[in-house]
Amino acid sequence: MALNTEEEQTEDYLFKIVLIGDSAVGKSNLLARFARDEFYPNSKSTIGVEFQTQKVEINGKEVKAQIWDTAGQERFRAVTSAYYRGAVGALLVYDISRRQTFESIGRWLNELQTHSDMNVVTILVGNKSDLKDAREVTTAEGKALAEAQGLFFIETSALDSSNVSSAFETVVREIYNILSRKVMQSQELKVKDTECLTNAKTVVLQPEGNQEAVEQSKQGGCCSS
Repeated sequence: MALNTEEEQTEDYLFKIVLIGDSAVGKSNLLARFARDEFYPNSKSTIGVEFQTQKVEINGKEVKAQIWDTAGQERFRAVTSAYYRGAVGALLVYDISRRQTFESIGRWLNELQTHSDMNVVTILVGNKSDLKDAREVTTAEGKALAEAQGLFFIETSALDSSNVSSAFETVVREIYNILSRKVMQSQELKVKDTECLTNAKTVVLQPEGNQEAVEQSKQGGCCSS
């Protein structure tokens, strides 16, 4: 998980988050709605690398989410490993009105796990929830798949903006929480190591010919192997 170089002064965090899923499920419009509050009803597949940086405040800290779009590569099933490199979060998107996009979720999950550098916080997103009459995937099916795979789950609509911010912010907040726990664990280990050094045994080696070692101990050796 990447912290920017001025983290000590600004306490900012920079998280790379990727959007994945079949072509035309609405990934680019989800990003446009979240980053710029825009929607393009006649948008075409993204061409070229595209990402947006959006700021989210969590517990008084400014977190920057750098969100990457697949740049149309998913049409050719050629999303490269470079796209996933360094990602700590992912939105795995399908279209609730096209079952085929839901059935592709397993393939996308495999690809994410194969190419990502670490365990990635992932949310399963059923997009286009406004298309109620055309729905082919039920909310219950989405939830069941998410539970089976250990993912977060939400249904969104880039058109009417429902749950779009919640989808992105859920991922950012969970990444932040994981990082915070790791920092706390690291600090606890440092405290424990300091206590071990304070309480460590002093071993005095005797002159040559005397094989015994004399131990001078304050409280016992918690750091002994």
